[in-house]
Amino acid sequence: MTDLIVKKNFHAFSAEITPPGDKSISHRAIILGSLARGKTRARGFLSSRDTLATVNAVRHMGIDVNVNAGEVQILGKGLFGLKMPRDIIDAENSGTTARLLAGLLSAQNFPSAITGDLSLRRRPMSRITVPLRKMGAKILGRGETLPIHITGSELEGIEYDSPVASAQVKSSLLLAGLYARGKTCVTEPKRTRDHTERMLSHFGVPLKVSENCVSIDSAEEFSGTELEIPSDISSAAFLIVAALINPGSEIVIKNVGLNPLRTGVLDIFLEMGGDISIENFRECCGEPVGDVIARHCILNGVRIEGELVSRAIDELPVISVAACFAEGQTVISEAEELRVKETDRIRAMTEELSKLGADIQEMRDGMVINGTQELHGARCHSHGDHRVAMSLAVAATRALGETVIEDTDCVSVSFPGFFQIFDELENRK
Repeated sequence: MTDLIVKKNFHAFSAEITPPGDKSISHRAIILGSLARGKTRARGFLSSRDTLATVNAVRHMGIDVNVNAGEVQILGKGLFGLKMPRDIIDAENSGTTARLLAGLLSAQNFPSAITGDLSLRRRPMSRITVPLRKMGAKILGRGETLPIHITGSELEGIEYDSPVASAQVKSSLLLAGLYARGKTCVTEPKRTRDHTERMLSHFGVPLKVSENCVSIDSAEEFSGTELEIPSDISSAAFLIVAALINPGSEIVIKNVGLNPLRTGVLDIFLEMGGDISIENFRECCGEPVGDVIARHCILNGVRIEGELVSRAIDELPVISVAACFAEGQTVISEAEELRVKETDRIRAMTEELSKLGADIQEMRDGMVINGTQELHGARCHSHGDHRVAMSLAVAATRALGETVIEDTDCVSVSFPGFFQIFDELENRK
């Protein structure tokens, strides 16, 4: 395990950075590229532990995938070209890999099994296995978690009202719906990120979207295509907060994905009074993209709940860091989903920011943070969660003395170059 040592020696920095490609879109490029007929090329691909778990999974099913310097080429074999996996599919730490592939594998004509690391084997899988079984999927497991065993079968389309707002649930059922007889319709309590819908449309697969409902019919074969994957706004959020809380700092983050169902983090920072602007706004391969500029400013406490939570669920850990330096109180509620991520992120952020001296209280569904107090260096732990580790690193830039963050290897799950960029910012004037 690697520890990260952060000393409070950040100066005002000015930087222009292009973070890695979007993790969610990278996963979907691999999966849909495998189901297309012919070559799919995706530039800007994020080569991380999570996305490579998906790459390895489709390779086990006979798909030729070449990953090279931020670009991936997939030689798809069509909707019915997958082969029985050579081994149990190991999703490692990737909930996206496990849940999306469970939907896809439920419709194949061969048996398969999915497992993951200790953290993933604790995360809930019933949210996808229940509706998939209603479609006719034959899934055996030890209950609500991995591992699961799937016997591919003929599926029937269903109308499913999901009790949770989860893009992974929606995407899993849409992938199963590509093969199911009739229409598959998924209704969510709140709209979640729609990368799967946008990419299906880019591949030429018809589907209908109406408010919180998405429906798809069994698909005909579709062809490979060209994709441009934008930088991940979830990765950009750490750099944005570093600029917002460090006096005199300014950062330009290039080519950021600005999907409106992912920009809750920017809306929250703007509500807090953040000095944030967007330039060069455009659309690429069905996804809105732009350059984000963030400058240091005085932040104010806010209340974060409802739709904003689902639109910023992955960024809430680093938002809680920004709240530590905001004037007044920030309340994050209706965020129970944070408890079933790679770790219980509500408890992890409360415990670790408290070690740094933050005035933060844990609630059942969120956190209450009273800002503007000084933080001090401490020994913290990542809990094996990449977003917790990077959030603590950002907080440590404003903590007096030295901070040690234990077990930071997990950062490679989503942002392999984070340490290098972080070091450059730490030493840049």
